[in-house]
Amino acid sequence: MEDKRSRIKTEKATLIQELVPLHPQPLDRRSGCETWSLEFSPDGSYFAWSMGHGIVKLVPWPLEDKIRVPRNNACKPCFSTAGQQENNSAKEKTLDCGQIVWSLAFGPRGLQGREGNIRPSKYFLSTLILATGLNNGFIKVWDVKTGNFLFCLTGHQDVVRDLAFAPNGGWSLVSASRDKTLHIWNLTKGADTNPKVLKGHTQWVYCCCVSPNCSMIASVSGEKYVFLWSMRSYTFIRKLEGHRNYVISCDFSPDGALLITAAFDHQVRLWDPYTGKTLIELCHYFPGPLSNTIHDVLLRSVRFSPEGLYFATVAEDRDMRIWALGIEIPVVESPDTQTPVTNGLCCVFHPHGGILATGTRDGHVQFWCSPMVIPSLRHLCRQTLRNFLSTHQVLALPIPTKMKDFLTYRSLTAHRGDSALHHSQEVISLN
Repeated sequence: MEDKRSRIKTEKATLIQELVPLHPQPLDRRSGCETWSLEFSPDGSYFAWSMGHGIVKLVPWPLEDKIRVPRNNACKPCFSTAGQQENNSAKEKTLDCGQIVWSLAFGPRGLQGREGNIRPSKYFLSTLILATGLNNGFIKVWDVKTGNFLFCLTGHQDVVRDLAFAPNGGWSLVSASRDKTLHIWNLTKGADTNPKVLKGHTQWVYCCCVSPNCSMIASVSGEKYVFLWSMRSYTFIRKLEGHRNYVISCDFSPDGALLITAAFDHQVRLWDPYTGKTLIELCHYFPGPLSNTIHDVLLRSVRFSPEGLYFATVAEDRDMRIWALGIEIPVVESPDTQTPVTNGLCCVFHPHGGILATGTRDGHVQFWCSPMVIPSLRHLCRQTLRNFLSTHQVLALPIPTKMKDFLTYRSLTAHRGDSALHHSQEVISLN
């Protein structure tokens, strides 16, 4: 049988920038310097970096004047100008959170409110906010434009491991904690909000995400399962089973039709969240040609690209990999020796594509060139439909079976033999 690597070429990723923390000498490379989280704002105008020792850097984007591109490089980073004019006078800000920062989440821009009113329910209707999840169980909320502290949310009894805002532009914030619970906060009430508490996990909750239509929350923990919750009734929906070790990371596709998870069993799974079925299972680590064993690799993070045709994985094998939807080997991976991802912990795509940021255990951030593509018209139509149709509703439509398979992503498994050709029909490359 022909080796898949001989038919599909994995390209080496291009490192285009690296941010290095300037910690005092006694703190450098000590416990607490890790970059546990990093995020781009929804409009792509800011980058937030948890640089260790309780410090968060807010960096205006783009960094075009700071980006270095290697000579003779065919992959050129693409920068969106959205928000650039507004950010021309913006300056880098340092937020001192006082505790190790485990999670970050930008709140979306809301409707125009009364400028200058310091009451949270009025104030951040007209600004961009950043929520920071801390080691002591607190969540501190900041004004991104000024760098001012707004208020603190208390309720968790242990580390706030992850944060996720509702993608619909509302002010609902979901937090996941080592106290084995998820909290749902209404930030229009500021620090006075009483959160909805979701209980059911028996181990630390590592990650949470909200579906694009805000109907579901996915959460993963030190268990072998993925939990799905109703965002509308705050009740448990179902448990997804299949992983063989702790599940560490999860993310919904931009249309909400897919859920991707990564676990300590070095497996990545693509699920249909509406049916609970696994569509594809992949292994982050590939043994060498003379090796028959798989190393004990701890996957740390998985994220979808903004157009939903790629996803990235980061693990403690010092490799970053970018995968094309439906292709069983990575299309891009970090170089072997020159610029590896040193014990990667997290990753995130720029919301306009073309850039992947990775955070590492030593507190560094690396920016990589990622595939920049224009999705096909049929993929855009699929995304539009899946934004408001569940899998069950699609299957009930009076349309041909092949069309149903395409709309429910079941065609990914049907085309595994010619997956590269199938993927090429969905994109036009801009790199």
